[in-house]
Amino acid sequence: MRVELAVDARRPDRANEDFAVATPEALVLLDGSSAPDALPSGCTHGIAWYVRRLGVHLLARLTDRVDRPIARCLADAIAETAALHGGACDLANPATPAAMVVAARLREDTLEYLVLGDSLLVLHLKDGPPRVIGDNQRFPGGEALRRQIWSTVPGTAERAALYMRYAVAVRSARNSGRGPWIASAVPHAAEHAETGTVARADLHGVAALSDGAARYTDRLELGSWADAMRLLAEAGPAELIAQVRAAERSDAACLRWPRGKAHDDAAALYASL
Repeated sequence: MRVELAVDARRPDRANEDFAVATPEALVLLDGSSAPDALPSGCTHGIAWYVRRLGVHLLARLTDRVDRPIARCLADAIAETAALHGGACDLANPATPAAMVVAARLREDTLEYLVLGDSLLVLHLKDGPPRVIGDNQRFPGGEALRRQIWSTVPGTAERAALYMRYAVAVRSARNSGRGPWIASAVPHAAEHAETGTVARADLHGVAALSDGAARYTDRLELGSWADAMRLLAEAGPAELIAQVRAAERSDAACLRWPRGKAHDDAAALYASL
């Protein structure tokens, strides 16, 4: 694979909670599950620390354990990252650092992939439209709250209060069987990832996008998935994110395109095959 990637923080004064890394054989993209600053996580490290360590551990498992299924590699990486926290962190806290995961690796003539959460993997097929995989851990119990958040003005106390309610609701349900599964400190969550394979010969390439970058198509509607794949292949991930940022700046009040945050961390990766 020939890989290009770009990662951009939503604000220059905050740590980026997205992470992307790759080798010629494997790629990993993580989108940290952000939370209100006032919500205690029980962790002394934070989300940015977590996504970097989980991402590196997962890439290592994908490349040095090609005999293991890709979901098992994620489970191993979750367990290894949990062990790094130490006794000062309460990993049973529902708000412990967590992340959405996209991963893929080449195995001879096949691309094997995994997606957990609302980040996306997009197969750029030689025949037919792009195939979008992911956003597979929806939380129906929080959708009404989410729509209420979008109906309020960014930066107001009303939006902050609704966001806190939504964050608490999601974290109380995730990795419990009552809500979404996510990579945090529970290796069992990897079993709920969407996995599959595709013949390398069928692909122009493959893309991985955090939801902040996927806004190009699914929130801002700047183009179709075919447009997004063409842009990634020809101009690169940095250009896709730049176009997302330009659209976001043109709608700082989130009126034209209702969304939870005016800007979000964004990560995009494109691998040509």
